[in-house]
Amino acid sequence: MKKNYLILILTLILTGCISHHSHATAKTPKAADTIATYLPIDHLAVERAGSAEFVVADGDTVFLYQDPLKRHGPLTEQDYQEVARELGVEVAAIKAVVDIEAGAGHKGFWKEGKPLINFDLTMFRQMAARNKINLSKYTGSHSVIFSRPNVKKYGSQQAGQQARLDAAMEIDYLTAMQGTFWGMFQIGGFNWKRCGASSPEEFVMLMSRSERDQLELFAEFITQAGLLKHLKNKNWSAFARGYNGPSYASRGYHTRLANAYAKHKKNS
Repeated sequence: MKKNYLILILTLILTGCISHHSHATAKTPKAADTIATYLPIDHLAVERAGSAEFVVADGDTVFLYQDPLKRHGPLTEQDYQEVARELGVEVAAIKAVVDIEAGAGHKGFWKEGKPLINFDLTMFRQMAARNKINLSKYTGSHSVIFSRPNVKKYGSQQAGQQARLDAAMEIDYLTAMQGTFWGMFQIGGFNWKRCGASSPEEFVMLMSRSERDQLELFAEFITQAGLLKHLKNKNWSAFARGYNGPSYASRGYHTRLANAYAKHKKNS
């Protein structure tokens, strides 16, 4: 389908010319508040995914975010406090994980609607094997996937990673999202069920919507993965082993967490 047709459909919905399911807001969302996400669905419909609506047209999907909370922008201190209180952990402990996974800037997005990602080729290959996807026939047509992010061509590390992810999604959406680590907490897409998402598509949609959503996905993940008790007790070795894998010690993951926690605890 031509992109101008997709844009026309989106414009008509946003302006109210096409009726669609409504679940919340009193006013039509502005175009600037709408983020497009493309999924491999082969029919025309308007559906619901979690708290978002989307229109599907000939294989392209555009999410229509109409969240009354308008979840955009960076996490606030109140966001941290609310989720920390729900989990029964210290804010400093959550911020320590963000420090290690996203850096001191604590950003979950590199661009509007584009979460921080780490497309992991090794994981992508593993997921492809599990999903019975033969990657060998794509090494030529989708060569960007199999190379390091091309910063010179795309302008930044994240833009280069996005190009790899986009190309991988052309091969298989599920495998691509499973082979990618998402957001400020760098959660593997293969963990979408543990994050409480109803589908891989909802997981990506929430990761792409706001940092508050990323925080809540993290909260659900550590709860379902049995890591919450370790974060509560500041058992950094046990948490690191479960969150980052058995090689955590060789990379000093646990000591870096402990140091980051001490810094945030001191400043709290």
